[in-house]
Amino acid sequence: MVTATAELDQDARARRGFLLALGAYFLWGLLPFYMKAVAHLPLAEVIANRVVWSVPIAACVLVWAGRTADFKAAIRSPRSISMAAITAVLISINWGIYVWAIAVDRTVETALGYYINPLVNVVVGALLLGERLDRLQIAAVALAAIAVAVLTVDAGKLPWVSLALAFSFAAYGFFRKTLPIGPSQGFLLEVLLLSVPALCYIAYLIATGKDHFISSSATDTALLIGCGPITAVPLLLFAFGARLLRLSTIGIMQYIAPTMVFLIAVLIFDEPFGTIQAIAFALIWTALAMYSWSMFKGREVRATAPATR
Repeated sequence: MVTATAELDQDARARRGFLLALGAYFLWGLLPFYMKAVAHLPLAEVIANRVVWSVPIAACVLVWAGRTADFKAAIRSPRSISMAAITAVLISINWGIYVWAIAVDRTVETALGYYINPLVNVVVGALLLGERLDRLQIAAVALAAIAVAVLTVDAGKLPWVSLALAFSFAAYGFFRKTLPIGPSQGFLLEVLLLSVPALCYIAYLIATGKDHFISSSATDTALLIGCGPITAVPLLLFAFGARLLRLSTIGIMQYIAPTMVFLIAVLIFDEPFGTIQAIAFALIWTALAMYSWSMFKGREVRATAPATR
């Protein structure tokens, strides 16, 4: 009876985690529509408002979850503050490239960047954390490298938008692991640190009449305020959902958002997608299928392995 109850509780937790994570990825997948809506606004002002209006949401969720003690301990730790400053800079770079790329009709490249990201994480884990790669993972990384080479030869330059998004987010994830607090506390700490220069910049814009928050239309004001919820809500949904799910489940679900972004870019934004891009994406999708199979195979081996003491 106890075992059956425990299994039901575990299933319920998994379902709740799946729905939370699905909500996060679905919102991330729709994010290009919002970024297009603010494309006429200066990039720096969008990023600044994205930071500032994320703070109250992150703070309210932290209080609601009863995790303020961890946060208070973190802000008294110089090491936590310094590491959070690094992750805050990295996520700001990622946000800035993403917002700019969609504004200048390079949404397909953002999708490619987030497809590449899991494979970059594999390389980072191998190089910096000493994680061993199996043959499928090595082959997957090699295919991704070939895809990048194909795009480079075709364009005459590296697909820097995709690579910058992939590597900046991989670096963010790597350094984020060093923060000894949960994801929701870490997110609040990051946006609090970023809010200092962000508020100074917004105040400067308002003082000089160059802002779009007060000096522009009510629509622009609403769009800038909305930058907070569209940033904080999916991140927090993911933070709570990921805790209830297996890593392999998250590994598969992370392809939902870039797939939605890719479809939006090609079918709705009507961005160019020729034969070379199709070949590159086919290589990346094959690499991701191999990577996903490797994850599932590894999970099955661990599940069936005899217990050791």
